[in-house]
Amino acid sequence: MTASGPPERRAGEGRQDDSPLIRAFFEKRENLILFLAARTRSMAAAEDLVQDLYLRLATQTPAAEVKSPVALLYRMAANLLVDQVRSDQRSSRRSAQWRIETRASLGGEDVVDETPADEALIARERVRQLAAAVADLPPQMGRAFRLHKLEGRSQAETAEAMGVSRKMVEAHIQAAVRQLSKRLRS
Repeated sequence: MTASGPPERRAGEGRQDDSPLIRAFFEKRENLILFLAARTRSMAAAEDLVQDLYLRLATQTPAAEVKSPVALLYRMAANLLVDQVRSDQRSSRRSAQWRIETRASLGGEDVVDETPADEALIARERVRQLAAAVADLPPQMGRAFRLHKLEGRSQAETAEAMGVSRKMVEAHIQAAVRQLSKRLRS
């Protein structure tokens, strides 16, 4: 037997102790592959199933006289296919159940709600550094930055809240961004 399947044999060729099923298998091997490929829609899956069929035939004890070895081969191949489908379904159900039990979902879709620990630690440190840098800004500059960048107000709304011109708010924000960038880079 080779890595890709049982060795090819010609009809009538083989050892004397080969059973009628083994001989029929080698005669109908290609047909069995096509039979299974039509049902699985995959040549690779069909070849795997035919390999499994050969292994079962090669390891089982010879049965009593089989009236129709070819019919039995096709029945065994069909049964292997059914077993494979059932196994795949069980595996799929187990995987789905595991996902349900271990993952949060939103609208039937898995949601990863956890940031990796190292990224979360780095992000918390960056937020702490930014908060400290914003707190150290001069009062008017810090207020303009917080209102516009952190609270999301427009420059006009920020200018009105602070009682200054839009140009002054713009200058405060630009200076704050330069100062924060310089501090956070170091």
